[in-house]
Order: sequence, then C-alpha cells, then structure tokens
Amino acid sequence: MNDKQILITGATNGIGLAAAEALAALGANLAIVGRSKTRTGIASARIRAAAGRGATVATFMADLSSQAAVHRLAAEVLARYPKLEVLVNNAGAMYGTRQTTDGIELTWAVNHLAPFLLSKLLLHRLKESASARIITTASQAHQGAHIPFDDLNAERSYRGFGRYCETKLANILFTTELARRLDGTGVTANCFHPGLVATGFNRNNGLLMNLGMTILRPLARSPEKGAETLVWLATSPDVANVSGAYFFDQEQRPPNPAAQDTETVGRLWEISERQCAASRRPL
Repeated sequence: MNDKQILITGATNGIGLAAAEALAALGANLAIVGRSKTRTGIASARIRAAAGRGATVATFMADLSSQAAVHRLAAEVLARYPKLEVLVNNAGAMYGTRQTTDGIELTWAVNHLAPFLLSKLLLHRLKESASARIITTASQAHQGAHIPFDDLNAERSYRGFGRYCETKLANILFTTELARRLDGTGVTANCFHPGLVATGFNRNNGLLMNLGMTILRPLARSPEKGAETLVWLATSPDVANVSGAYFFDQEQRPPNPAAQDTETVGRLWEISERQCAASRRPL
C-alpha cells in the first residue's frame, strides 16, 4: 500500500478509525473525513502514530448530511489529490426520531445519499487512478428490509432501526449498480458487513437504545476485528477483479434477494439521482 491514497469517511472512531490505523501501518496515505474538529484531530494523531514510514495523514471536515457539504468535500479532495486509489464510504448513523436535512429524511441522507453523491463526484479521479476501489460499509441488518418507494421520506411511518435497515439495503443496491456501470473502467465497487461491533454507534438515541447497545456489547467484536474485511477489500489482490459483491469476514456472501432485484436496483438509482439534483456529473 506504499504511496496509495485512501479517503475514508466515518474514520474518527469505530471500524473506520481501526481500518485507517491498519492501512496507515501498511504505508498508505490516509485522508479522513470527520464532523467534529476535536474528534478528527484525536483520530488523526492515532493514525499518525500507527503510520508506516513516509505515510501521510490528512483531515477534512464535512457534515455528510448536507449535499452542499459533500460537494465542498469532493472539491477539496480533487484540488488536493491528483490520484485517489481507494474510497471508503464508512460513515453511517441511526436516529431514534425522524429528522430531515435538505428536505430529506436524515438517516437516508447520511447513510445512502452521501456515499452515492460522494462516489459520483470523485469517480473521474478514481478512474484516472485505476486500478481503484470503492468500498461501502453495509450491514446484515439489510436482511428482511425493502425500499419503501411509496414513502421514501418516511413521512407516514418511522422506526429508527427499521429505517437504518432500509439504508443498508440501499448501500448494497447502490454497490450492485455502481459496479455494473464501472465495468471495464479499472474501478471496482464492493460492500461488506462488519459484524456487530463494540463502538459508540447508536449511543446517542436515548436511554433505551443505549441500554440495548450495552446489553449487546459482550456479544460484539472489537473495532479491529470489524475492520478486517474493510482492510482486506482495500488491499488484497484476491479481490482486485471482483466487483459488485457483498462480503462478511473476507468471504463473499449472498445478500437478501431484495438486494439482487434488478428492477429495484435501477429504480433506486434513478430516484437517488433526482435526490442529488445538485450533482451534474453523469455516471
């Protein structure tokens, strides 16, 4: 990974930070995206401490719930880096109550539209840097979910975990169609399930959610274990020519049949394009 440039969102804690540390130790140049200046600075110091000789660590600040902020982030990355070999869409969230941003339900905006738009805006740089890889953090939580096309903004009903599951299904559908569109370009797109990981995820959604995560913690794996498949997807020659796949523990797994429905894949892509109307670069 010497001199490879990697951009990771959601890298200030959890599996994103663990992956950044591991990749930096392998000699990769890391650029991490965070929302809190303090937490991003702490994460950057940890990654620098783990970095191999000559590896660099840079930070970018962005609230990925805002499409305008995603555009600014992409512009800053493009201005700074003449090459980008790996993009990791790892940032994600779950919200106990329905909220909106840019008129879009917040979970959907952060977990699905942000990686969709960021990948789109950086795609020409990734193509120029081929062979390159796009990796998106999905989840086993997509099992049993469906895309609510008749209530995409969750206006009629909202359940925090249910909405999270829908966005994780959207991540897999996005990866499937992105891989199809990238066929022959030298850029691959894959996604993975990290497992139940002991992090601060979902700790800000009230007492009940916090209690639930505390109960589950003894069953959870470490962030380092959860990051192993991410690091493998970013580095391994075994997956250099694999695209459009869903992985768990470094093995390709079949996702929910709903994640393989070609009509749903195409319909979601078209709607996501409209929801990211500010983006003008076609894929």
